[in-house]
Amino acid sequence: MSDVTVLSTPGAISANPSARFYVSGEHHPENGTMLGFWLYLMSDCLVFACLFAVYGVLGRNFAAGPSGADLFDLRLIALNTSLLLLSSITYGFAMLEMQRSKVRATLIWLVVTGLLGAGFIGIELYEFTHLIREGAGPQRSAFLSSFFALVATHGLHVTFGIIWLIVLMAQVTKHGFIAANRRRLMCLSMFWHFLDVVWIGVFTFVYLMGVLP
Repeated sequence: MSDVTVLSTPGAISANPSARFYVSGEHHPENGTMLGFWLYLMSDCLVFACLFAVYGVLGRNFAAGPSGADLFDLRLIALNTSLLLLSSITYGFAMLEMQRSKVRATLIWLVVTGLLGAGFIGIELYEFTHLIREGAGPQRSAFLSSFFALVATHGLHVTFGIIWLIVLMAQVTKHGFIAANRRRLMCLSMFWHFLDVVWIGVFTFVYLMGVLP
């Protein structure tokens, strides 16, 4: 049965042409947001693919400057990687609690996720500050320019994810698990896990391969 109703009152069409039809069903198409968000993630994949390609081309152009083996502290980066991977696990726990409709437990796990993400950003900022103080800023060589572009772009994504997380926590606190909030939490879950996958690529391709002679 169609959700569109036709107004057949005499004179209604001529009096108000814009009111000829109205939709009585749901205005938001089913799964429309999820499909749109998948398309966004695919476009983000292209952005990171370009940045990885640039680093692959320029990553050995040191301009007689320091290389990754001279600059990278793998113990610090391993700690940073652990924080981000743990945040993905805690977000998974939050989604499980959402399925059980437990608002308080969901918010607790979201707070833990946000704190782990903030710790990741804090270590990354410390790394950038240390490199710049050592004279290894993005203007030093093509290697460092491509390194900062790739890693900083990922860091910006994590920062926006934390902001999104805080906004969602406020919405869940105020409105509970309405359909819109469940959909938003699912989208953020996809985004957060996507950033984890990208970071595994960064850790392997940039840091682990960067310390090789």
